Amino acid sequence: MTQPIPNEAAGLPAARPIDPGVRIGHVHLKVADLERSLAFYCGVLGFQLMQRYGRQAAFVSAGGYHHHIGLNTWESQGGSPPPPGTTGLYHVAILYPTRAALADALHRLIEAGIPLQGASDHGVSEALYLSDPDGNGIELYVDRPQDQWPRTPDGELQMVTRHLDLHGLLAAREA
Repeated sequence: MTQPIPNEAAGLPAARPIDPGVRIGHVHLKVADLERSLAFYCGVLGFQLMQRYGRQAAFVSAGGYHHHIGLNTWESQGGSPPPPGTTGLYHVAILYPTRAALADALHRLIEAGIPLQGASDHGVSEALYLSDPDGNGIELYVDRPQDQWPRTPDGELQMVTRHLDLHGLLAAREA
């Protein structure tokens, strides 16, 4: 298991750690066009529509969970992405269970003509970077087993950013 940096060592106030079972349950995105977003999240990435609230909101999921991603136009119908240099969401990271599943996601993106903005091997994971139709950053990734994560001689986690071999990743889809 990776050891966290104590708050005090990072110059942060001391605090009791959060329960280790806590997980990010879902993300809710403001979008300009609900149908366009559903075409991307369901039609390209393969999420399943779980529920709609008319023409203003929808909830999508992988595997039947109530929702992993909420999409709404409540404050954003016809809007544009935030300009560079403003705060907000950097990206949503979608964790795939296997390398073959991530390879399938890459294949779907290629078939749909969705360009990648980047692809990296981080040592701990392999990741694809792109934007959804509203300019929200998306990371599609698969983790490596923790015993394969790169470490310093002292045993500290040492993430990296290297070129990801997309052809090698696609080969994992067929394996």
